[in-house]
Amino acid sequence: MSKWYQLETSVVLEHFKTDATRGLSHTEVEQRLAQFGFNEIEERALKNPWLILWEQLTALIVVVLIVAAGISALVGDYKDTIAILAIVLFNALLGFNQEYQAGQALAALKKMAIPKVKVYRDRQLVEISARQLVPGDIVLLEAGNLVPADCRLLESINLRVQESTFTGEAEPVEKTSVALAGEELALGDRRNMVYMGTAIVYGRGKAVVTETGMRTELGKIADSIQSIDGELTPLQQRLDRLGQKLVIASLILVGLIFGIGLLRGESLKLMFMTAVSMAVAVIPEGLPAVVTITLALGANRMLKRNALIRNLPAVETLGSTIVICSDKTGTLTENQMTVNVLAIEGQKIDLNGGTPNSAFNLLLTGAALCNDVRSNLSFTGDRSPLVSNRPSAENYLGDPTEVALAIAAKRLGLDKIALDRKFRRIFEIPFDSERQRMTTVHQCSLADVQSILPDIHDDPESSTRYIVFSKGAVGSLLEITNLVWVKGGIEKLDDRDRDRIISSNDELAQTGMRVLGIAFRYLDRPLDHSNDITLLEQELINLLERDLVFIGMVGILDPPRPEVREAVQTCKKAGIRPIMITGDHPLAAQYIAKELDIDTSGKVLVGSDLARLSPAELSEQVELVSVYARVSPQQKLRIVQALQSRGHIVAMTGDGINDAPALRKADIGVAMGLVGTDVCKEAADMVLLDDNFATIVAAVAEGRVIYDNIRKFIKYSMTGNASGVWIVLLAPFLSMPLPLLPLQILWINLLADGLLALSLSVEPAESDTMQRSPYPKQSNIFNYRTVRDIVWVGLMMGVSILLLGYEYRLAGELVNGHNWQTMVFVTLTFSRMSLALAMRSEHDSLFKIGLLSNPPLSIAVVLTFLLQIAVIYLPWLQASFQTVALSAYDLTLCLAVSTVGFWLIEIEKWLYRRSRSHAKSASAKLES
Repeated sequence: MSKWYQLETSVVLEHFKTDATRGLSHTEVEQRLAQFGFNEIEERALKNPWLILWEQLTALIVVVLIVAAGISALVGDYKDTIAILAIVLFNALLGFNQEYQAGQALAALKKMAIPKVKVYRDRQLVEISARQLVPGDIVLLEAGNLVPADCRLLESINLRVQESTFTGEAEPVEKTSVALAGEELALGDRRNMVYMGTAIVYGRGKAVVTETGMRTELGKIADSIQSIDGELTPLQQRLDRLGQKLVIASLILVGLIFGIGLLRGESLKLMFMTAVSMAVAVIPEGLPAVVTITLALGANRMLKRNALIRNLPAVETLGSTIVICSDKTGTLTENQMTVNVLAIEGQKIDLNGGTPNSAFNLLLTGAALCNDVRSNLSFTGDRSPLVSNRPSAENYLGDPTEVALAIAAKRLGLDKIALDRKFRRIFEIPFDSERQRMTTVHQCSLADVQSILPDIHDDPESSTRYIVFSKGAVGSLLEITNLVWVKGGIEKLDDRDRDRIISSNDELAQTGMRVLGIAFRYLDRPLDHSNDITLLEQELINLLERDLVFIGMVGILDPPRPEVREAVQTCKKAGIRPIMITGDHPLAAQYIAKELDIDTSGKVLVGSDLARLSPAELSEQVELVSVYARVSPQQKLRIVQALQSRGHIVAMTGDGINDAPALRKADIGVAMGLVGTDVCKEAADMVLLDDNFATIVAAVAEGRVIYDNIRKFIKYSMTGNASGVWIVLLAPFLSMPLPLLPLQILWINLLADGLLALSLSVEPAESDTMQRSPYPKQSNIFNYRTVRDIVWVGLMMGVSILLLGYEYRLAGELVNGHNWQTMVFVTLTFSRMSLALAMRSEHDSLFKIGLLSNPPLSIAVVLTFLLQIAVIYLPWLQASFQTVALSAYDLTLCLAVSTVGFWLIEIEKWLYRRSRSHAKSASAKLES
């Protein structure tokens, strides 16, 4: 039996065999502790740290690198060995730290345990540790308490609970003790239930504990967090697939080169060293370093844009995101309730675009006076508060809705502090959920009354006047009003006026606004017995709340952030689908989604309907629905899983403990840094320091830049390596001995996969970064175009360099010794410089993006050139690398031939741009 909200309190008490005044006996408590266990979050055994480290070291690409390090040691290249092993160790420690820290989300969840609670035991009210609570316990709840377990309310006296960590709603929830109808009410609609970990912000109540420990909603979240296994990021999956291909390619290459060399009569030792050197050259051992550095630099750039990365691989995952599931409150909206519309006398004024006239002063005066907010500013004596020209919520303390009313009044020059001095409150009837209104009585002078009610001209002996203001639901106020404010005067409220008011209320409510009515009653003398403390409360209410004048309505909404609409449009252009998932009301969700252009279909899937969908049905619905409202924690997780089952890479935002399982499950979990709970932040991969959806989009753009740069490095490295492989493989067919020595191969590999490769990792964004769709999750780093370029550009580079060496060998072998081999060595090294310049952009020409737009690469090119010059002109390096000094003509020729790859890629990019331009022109003609 879990739908306690449907049952009367007597039925719930009977089920638990408890009494609302006596509570449980100590004997019953002991029995139930044995049956249900302690009221605490249980923690499963965490993965052994050594196992985590072992998994990091056994990833395929890491194994390949360890083998490469071993081979480098065999050929005597100990510097390369140390460098590769250092990279492997650094990446393993980084991965270990990330996975180990992921387990800290549960530790943060356990911190939410409640230390003390007041409970009835054997007719005595005692204070105990919340850990000792059992189902059936009767607990007292007071403002400032955290709810110690899931409970069904027995009494609710103006009880308000902050449930935003579960539902996402910023406003405290009014609670009741009456049974509720409905089969599948969302957690936010179960107003007679309170849940472990939420906070009592107002009032008091009594409740019976229904669930404890892991059976609470909080416990279910903890269980979900622990049940979700971490998955490899798309980049890690792609690198694993790349590693498999490289292993196969390296084995084939080693066999070919070793076999061909032996058949031609080369020495066994020389061919072994050459074969393994070439195998090391094929494997881009700089890849993990480039990936790590690229991710780290990207994370640093994101931090400058208010996105803190907790899990480094998530930086790239952002760039592959296909769906962004965003919470509404605070992320898409400003998280500040704001008065948008004033409605009076059949008129509506938009406070954001219109200028209210004096007819609205009375409305906002009532809204400011029938209001419990306090100023958050300093005062000295009778001086006015130091309020800025544009008031903000930071200037006030209190309920968000009442703060919005005070701000709206201030914008019209009606400062609440000044009003409270003029209209001194002498009595109030607090808001309660049954009456749905609040009433205050104020004492003032005749002059003050005339400042807001100009037609008051009575002149009795006393100058003291009294005015009553009521604020609440429009329907509730219409029950106690028989007059209406029209054209600066008071008229009888007839059916036509009543219909007009109800119609206006419904119209505002349909936009997702919270609508409050304001009414007043003017008194020239105090009501009889209104100050008599012996008068019964209900008599006072009946005495004050009658014969009121209905003034008008205010429409209040948490408005969308102004920058989010543009961010949503950027998402759509980039092939990213934004989805809103909120615990808020469907109308509010629908209105915000429409305003931000997240959804134009008007379809909203609420939690109660979602609960009835099978996994297959939900999988179909997620492709059609972009707005989800009144969803529970488990439903958020189901939505993420359904999207992933469709092959989508999902980013999920959240701020509450209810979001933690979905954040863990999502490909990229994004926590709110300003209002997010510790649980949420620990479960996330990224934390938004400004809680802004636009920041997510900026981070996605950065993620795409990172992945593009990793792809550029791999394409550059593999194309250059391919040219060297072609040279070694084709040389025998030209009757040439080995054109490259093992040490020369490793030198080229060091320069190319070191300085030049790292500088590609900081390449600025492409011009179309956020104007194309993300790469599919199952796509390889190598697409058709990349593989084609690696093969044919590498081949043409290798052939041109080999022919240059062949020509020089025929002309000068007997005279110049190693001259032709040096030409091949130098040209191949220089070709990597021009290749890096050409591959800075996938589509744009180097001449368009500018030679100096990536300063690190420019420096790397110059430094590589100087190092290569040193190898061929410094005598002590000549001996090591077996090179000879080249003439100016020979060096110039080497530079010229080394640009073959550059021009091939530039021509290909030109052809690509030309074909795209023609395609766009044809498409434009068809549309016209």
